[in-house]
Amino acid sequence: MPAFNRQRGRRSNADHWPGFVDALSSMLLVIVFLLSLFVLAQVFLSQTLSGQDEEMDRLNDTIAQLQRTLAMEREDASNMRLNLAQLSASLQSANLTREKLEARTVQLEGGLQTALGDIEDSTRQAAQIADLQATLSDRQQKLTGAQDQLKLLNQQIAALRQQLARLEAALIASEQRDKEQQAVISNLGRRLNVALAQRVQELAGYRSEFFGKLREAIGNHPGIQIVGDRFVMQSEVLFGSASAQLNPQGANELTKLATTLSTVIQRIPAEIDWVLRVDGHTDPVPISTSQFPSNWELSTARATAVVRYLISQGIPPNRLAATGFGEFAPIINDVNTEANRRNRRIEFKLTQR
Repeated sequence: MPAFNRQRGRRSNADHWPGFVDALSSMLLVIVFLLSLFVLAQVFLSQTLSGQDEEMDRLNDTIAQLQRTLAMEREDASNMRLNLAQLSASLQSANLTREKLEARTVQLEGGLQTALGDIEDSTRQAAQIADLQATLSDRQQKLTGAQDQLKLLNQQIAALRQQLARLEAALIASEQRDKEQQAVISNLGRRLNVALAQRVQELAGYRSEFFGKLREAIGNHPGIQIVGDRFVMQSEVLFGSASAQLNPQGANELTKLATTLSTVIQRIPAEIDWVLRVDGHTDPVPISTSQFPSNWELSTARATAVVRYLISQGIPPNRLAATGFGEFAPIINDVNTEANRRNRRIEFKLTQR
């Protein structure tokens, strides 16, 4: 039994050793693999560092070359600055020389102009001398001719004096006739004024006759009156309120007026230029309608309506005149019912044109 156990123990130890060897082999393989990887990494890193060193060398060479180029450029710039300074100095010197030359040129041009002027003056003086000599010769010839003309002019002056004496005598006679004519004209003016005054008096007589007969024809109408040289009809006699249409009563009164005027005008001489003026007047109460925007239109329309009716009754149109005064020519300067009634009127005035 103990012998069996010892044999079993030896077999167990012998069984473990191959496994241990296998483990060591595997570990060695792993270590070898890792060493291989490390060697490969070292090789790759060495190559990479070697490439970077070469690139660094190339960059260093490039930088060195650029530094050499920059140094050459700086040297060239320094040379160019020196050249520029030299050129500037040369330019300033050239400008000074040019200014001196320009000043000298101006002096020379001035001298040339002066010399040319002297030459022209000399030439002009020589020409003037020749012209003066020719003019003197010509004037001597003209003087001889002028002396002959002077003799002729003296003879003409003597003849003109004789004519002047005759004209003065004729002028005195004309002034005398003019005074006589002025006296005649003055006399005619006085006679014309007298004749005009007579015509005015005649017209005044016909006007008085006309108004007298008209007063007889119309009678004592409360809305009709004669004021001085005017025949006045209140508007209410002829028209309705705010109207320019003749009413029957107004037409009847105007018929009487036309009949009387027709009788009188037959006796007025043709040489008296007379006219019957018809004036329309309103009160100050404002009016504003489509037909009559203001009292001007109303007064003018009423005067025109009266004139048209008188023409229809046989009064010559050329002897009539229609005028509208609106509210601007009152006979009573007051604002009340009675004043408004009196101011609303149609006036007739027989006057000379």
